[in-house]
Amino acid sequence: MSSSADIAALDRLFVHVAHLHHDHARSLFNTVGLYRGQPPVLRVLEEEEGLSHSELARRLRIRPATISKMLDRMDKAGFIMRKADPADQRVSRVYLTDRGRAVQDQVRSLIATMARDGFSSLTPDEVSTLHALLSRVAANLEAAAVRHAVDSADCRPDAPVKAQAEQGD
Repeated sequence: MSSSADIAALDRLFVHVAHLHHDHARSLFNTVGLYRGQPPVLRVLEEEEGLSHSELARRLRIRPATISKMLDRMDKAGFIMRKADPADQRVSRVYLTDRGRAVQDQVRSLIATMARDGFSSLTPDEVSTLHALLSRVAANLEAAAVRHAVDSADCRPDAPVKAQAEQGD
């Protein structure tokens, strides 16, 4: 394994690249009236319209409160519309509008631009290697998130009481 200084420098670089990507995406998507996190919503709805807020949040792996705010903005901008579920009026279903459908090709073009801008100096082999390495990093972080979620559940204020009760104290 590399030294802790190497790992710290790599972590700083990783964060720096993430910030640069975030800023570049925000700048590009702003040109078509979208916020950075909204294109994935459009993509999911292009694949399957009529999803509820909670279904969208689950598919996108974001919090329901986040998707609600995002959908409010997208509705106001005319990219999506919400309709009450005929079977349950409490549930709102989300659909693309004509504007939401029309912007899809522009979004795909902007994503291609981001890829060109970010990876243009890499060879195809380097892109493949980078993809493999980042996939491993993502898997490590996903596994750590699961471990830490379990660990944090053990740190709840009532956890020691439960542990003592299980031991018969």
